[in-house]
Formats: sequence, structure tokens, C-alpha cells
Amino acid sequence: MQKCCIIFMVILMIVPLVPLKASGMDLTNNQEIEEYLRTVETVTGVPWHILAAIYQYEKNIRKVQKGEIPIQVHQNIWVGIGAINDYSHLPFINSFFGGIGKDGDGDGKAEMTQLADTIYSLAVWISEHGDTDEHYIKALQALYPLEKSLVRIQQFSAIYKHNDTISVAGNSFPIPLNYSYSYRSTWGAGRSFGGRRSHEGTDIFARSWTPVKSTSHGIVEIKGWNKYGGWRVGIRDLNNVYHYYAHLAGYSKDLKEGDIIKPGQVIGYVGSSGYGKQGTTGKFPPHLHYGMYRDTGGKYEWAFDPTPSLHRWEKNDKKGRR
Repeated sequence: MQKCCIIFMVILMIVPLVPLKASGMDLTNNQEIEEYLRTVETVTGVPWHILAAIYQYEKNIRKVQKGEIPIQVHQNIWVGIGAINDYSHLPFINSFFGGIGKDGDGDGKAEMTQLADTIYSLAVWISEHGDTDEHYIKALQALYPLEKSLVRIQQFSAIYKHNDTISVAGNSFPIPLNYSYSYRSTWGAGRSFGGRRSHEGTDIFARSWTPVKSTSHGIVEIKGWNKYGGWRVGIRDLNNVYHYYAHLAGYSKDLKEGDIIKPGQVIGYVGSSGYGKQGTTGKFPPHLHYGMYRDTGGKYEWAFDPTPSLHRWEKNDKKGRR
């Protein structure tokens, strides 16, 4: 009886979960990546949009060379402790030594360099923590101990879930073209309020209460008063860029933190708020201060000149009107 039990346990370790047939798929194509993610959800129960968020977050923070994949798993985690790395492509060896590496594309190999294998292996590992949102968060916390990283993945997951696709793209100029406005690059210009500093954005001048539109898909990360920016909104997009809209006169009705936003959606109105305590207005002509900040996974976010993007989106919006 004991011998039979040992044989049964060995079989369980040797036979992985049902492998997915992805060997003929080009997982650099959004449509096929999404199809694969949904198939993985069917097999493991882990929501596709969580896996998509992990993939997108890793793609944002890593400089991937040709032939590499964004999601990288440490060798010891893949093969387990005590395993011989030369056999890391064998799923049953990985399982025997407590590694997570599995065959995710049906070719019989567990390869860290194959996106399908990596996604499937992570999904199986996450599923072992449980099948509720709380369990998924616990698993993600183990993968990403830095709180900011966990927040980004949750934000991306919410955006994908809301749009029901990973093909979330498009941009819009922040001021409707049928309104009067003007702007030029004011990036790096000096500012004195609150101490000497440089201007991290572009000012778009327009009449008070001119509608302000979101330039991208994203999630409202912050909304409220800032002594420099007055009434402002911060929206995070899937490229890990924070879009900053400041000096507003007011917000669109019912806008709140956590809302999923699309390009062209009105989020507020041009004003002259800021440079003082809450409610301060009129210290400068009405305009939209628009800033862009990139999060590369480190401690800080880096501002960059939004003017080239604004010119491109303005041009595209004008083409769309013809």
C-alpha cells in the first residue's frame, strides 16, 4: 500500500496541470496574448486581467532586449531549491524540487524564456493561494513587496477589466478643438512660488470653464487641492505615465478617484486655481497646466516635456474632424 502511495505521488509530480496549446501562437500580438490569457484563466481560475496587468507592468519597467520576454523569474524560483539548472526545462523536475516552472504551451518543456510558460507558471502559483480577490492580492504582495508596484498592477487590472480587452489605446488633445486656446513649450521655465523651481509641464491658455478632456485611457489616481496646482486631477495610464491636470475651475460631475477614464472624456474645466490655501484663484490668467510623469519602477517619477505629445494629439484630432 505504501509503495502504491509513493508511485501515485510521483505521478502527480510528473504530470503537470493540463498544458495549454500555444506553441503556434505569436505572443507578441495583442489579440493572441489576450486569447492566451483568457485560456489560462479558464484552466487556473486566475482572472485574465490580473495576468495582463502583471505583463504590462513588467513591460513598462524593463528594458527588454530582442529575444527577451518582459516577465523574468529567478532561476531558483523556477527550478526550486537544490535542483540542477541544466534540467530547468523539465516540468516534473521543477515540481519535485518545489519550483514553479511549468509547460504552458504544450511542447513538453518549461522554459523561462517563453512567455506562455512564464505566464502559465505564474498563474498556477497564484491560484495556489486561493480564488478570491484577497488571495490574489496576497500572492501579488509576495511577488511585489514594494507597495507602489502592487498599486500599479491593481490599477492596470482595473483598466483592463473595465475595457474587457488588452487592446486599450488612443489619445486626445485635452482641449476641444472648437474652443479658443493657445500654447507653446514652457518646459523648464522658472517658477518662484514656493521657492525657485522649474516648470514641469505645458500651459494651455483658454477661457475659464473651457472643458478639459483626458488625453488617455487610465484611472483617476488623485483628485483634490494642491497648493501649487490648485484643483487638480491625476490620471495613471497603462504605460505607467501619470497625467497631471492643474489649475482647474472645477470637475466633471461625479468624477472620483478610482474611476476608469477614456481619451476625450471631460474630467474638468480650465481655471486659475492654486498658489495658495484651498480655494485660492485669480493669481494668474486661466489656463490648464498639463504635465506628464513616468514611473520606471523606482522610488521617483520623472517629468518629461509633454509638448511633443500635445502637438501629435492635436494634429490627430484635427485629422479626425475632416
